[in-house]
Amino acid sequence: MNHSQEPGWSTWFRICAPPASRGLHFPGSPAWKAWPRDTGSRNAESGCTANAMAAWAERLAGVRGVLLDISGVLYDSGAGGGTAIAGSVEAVARLKRSPLKVRFCTNESQKSRRELVGLLQRLGFDISEEEVTAPAPATCQILKERGLRPHLLVHDGVRSEFDDIDKSNPNCVVIADAGESFSYENMNRAFRVLMELENPVLISLGKGRYYKETSGLMLDVGGYMKALEYACGIEAEVVGKPSPEFFKSALQAIEVEAHQAVMIGDDIVGDVGGAQQCGIAALQVRTGKFRPSDEHHPEVKADGYVDNLAEAVDLLLQHMDK
Repeated sequence: MNHSQEPGWSTWFRICAPPASRGLHFPGSPAWKAWPRDTGSRNAESGCTANAMAAWAERLAGVRGVLLDISGVLYDSGAGGGTAIAGSVEAVARLKRSPLKVRFCTNESQKSRRELVGLLQRLGFDISEEEVTAPAPATCQILKERGLRPHLLVHDGVRSEFDDIDKSNPNCVVIADAGESFSYENMNRAFRVLMELENPVLISLGKGRYYKETSGLMLDVGGYMKALEYACGIEAEVVGKPSPEFFKSALQAIEVEAHQAVMIGDDIVGDVGGAQQCGIAALQVRTGKFRPSDEHHPEVKADGYVDNLAEAVDLLLQHMDK
């Protein structure tokens, strides 16, 4: 029987459900059958699930703010700008209509914040630049505060973010997802800048391994960052997820404490692990870069797994203030 087509089964809860199943999966809890949320007797029949359900419902009831990843949660980038993930436009609109505070948190480093927001608006999202925490503007602030003059190994699309930064006589390297600009020549130039410095500083806009476009998975900045770390014998400073400072700045922007927030993302390490290190609950969506193996990650376990953003919003709004 296909329960997903039954009336009244709009949002299901599953504990220890297989990755292909629909609904929320609570790690580390006993297995139970998939019953609709409004069926008390069947919940009782499943045995030892009530405590887990009650604990998660209590946590969701205390949520005051939502941190949303963008790529892989709202949309998949690609040719022509990309496509919105099914249900995500309305899901964001529903959050905006609720009392919950919303902050968009992205490691996007191939587009300026203005370009990214413009793209999302064209896809139908209710979003403004002021609502987005992104690594490039945060990096510019760090450069100014520390008197750093960067050699940029970045994508042309994000270079405009650094227009007001002094780049003469570089005393650091800033690396981002440079795409086709990750040539041997450009990597070697960045390597030489670092090796000529007495105290080399490498700043990386995120450290993701890969991300998803409409055409498939794409190598991210993390591998190139690691190459420079290894070659120069240094450790990069990461601006963006999973850096604790990045999450803290997002929380400050919406004036919400860590225990009052939930992060929704597709990256088990950057989104989920980074948020949890700051005391923020985290849901992983099964869209974007999600892989079934994420649910068995050796170090990071999401607080819950949902099929998509729409389902996550269903859960949040269902339990809000209860």
